[in-house]
Amino acid sequence: MPTPDTSLDQTLAELERGRVAGLHLGGQLFVSIGDRCLIDRAFGEVGPGEAMTSEHLMLWLSSSKPIGAVAIGQLWEAGKLELDDPVATHIPEFGVKGKEGITIRHLLTHTGGFRLLRVGWPKEPWERIIEWICDSRIEPRWIPGRTAGYHLSSSWFILGEIVRRLDGRRFESYVREEIFEPLGMDDSWIGMPEGLYDDYAPRLAPVFNTERSPVEKHDWHDRLPVTHCSPGGSGWGPVNQLARFYQALLGGGRIGETRIASAQTVEALVARHRVGLDDRTFRAKIDWGLGFVLNSDHYGQPSVPYSYGRHSSPRTFGHSGYRSSAAFADPEHRLVVALAVNGTPTDETHRRRFEEILSAIYQDLGLAETKKDRADRGRDSPPPEVTPEAEAG
Repeated sequence: MPTPDTSLDQTLAELERGRVAGLHLGGQLFVSIGDRCLIDRAFGEVGPGEAMTSEHLMLWLSSSKPIGAVAIGQLWEAGKLELDDPVATHIPEFGVKGKEGITIRHLLTHTGGFRLLRVGWPKEPWERIIEWICDSRIEPRWIPGRTAGYHLSSSWFILGEIVRRLDGRRFESYVREEIFEPLGMDDSWIGMPEGLYDDYAPRLAPVFNTERSPVEKHDWHDRLPVTHCSPGGSGWGPVNQLARFYQALLGGGRIGETRIASAQTVEALVARHRVGLDDRTFRAKIDWGLGFVLNSDHYGQPSVPYSYGRHSSPRTFGHSGYRSSAAFADPEHRLVVALAVNGTPTDETHRRRFEEILSAIYQDLGLAETKKDRADRGRDSPPPEVTPEAEAG
């Protein structure tokens, strides 16, 4: 077994290759197996002339989404909702214009049919965003649960509103108090309080648009987007704290004496609820749990959006963020990986970059398998759909 921070040479070489090529300036990487940390390292620069450190907060973007999924799972476990409740049961004004039959499960599996590329965030207040989404129409010829297409943010605002209405706390307060603080994720936020922004600002790692030259900063680290909650995209924190979230999930919902969910709830969240559907947004087949992207390499697609590298096992679950982050757990190997970089090149360049980095982690750890190995073990066949037993709470 490798010792911490010394043996992932190929992985570090891939990160450096990306830095030299101008795809990113720097970033953070965390890898663990079981309860053993193998690497927890910041590399490169947070900005020209300033070293990246492990104290910097990285923007998770859509890697934030599983946090909201666990929040819904907690409310399900507490008996406050059922996964197949129509959304209108909890938000009556949502049930109009063809959206009456959309359920919470549809939101979590991106099969709801109200993708809405823009919802007014961060300039519009939360209440106005919810009002606008509720008044939207379902997309033409969309069958909820049978038609699939990634919802960038719209469904996650509605999930956040369900949390608010059932619990009473705003989404950002709920996840801070019920997930982040219990897990010791003290520097993690999805919607940072306004009064803390000035203190945290020097530690927020800007993200650079490296798709073209000269590179420019995205404005995502500015006050407004940092302090206005977007449940599916505005998470900030060191990646070693995001990794603790996945370590808890691998532990059946707990780390040590701290539990954020039951083992049954975790099993239900990361089981396959959406299988074999073509995603209208990504234009590929992607399997989903409840808010988690599941390993979909078995479809043999030449390029899998949100892949976990060439060697991840079929049960691998997690989520990635726009051209810059990925976090996942591989139960077969008890492996947790969290990675964020501060550069967003083109889609295809980013896909190749992260595929090589994430594949190198498995290779460095001696966990890589060839396609022949997988075929010999019968692992290339599509995994089964979720069973009722997996949802026994």
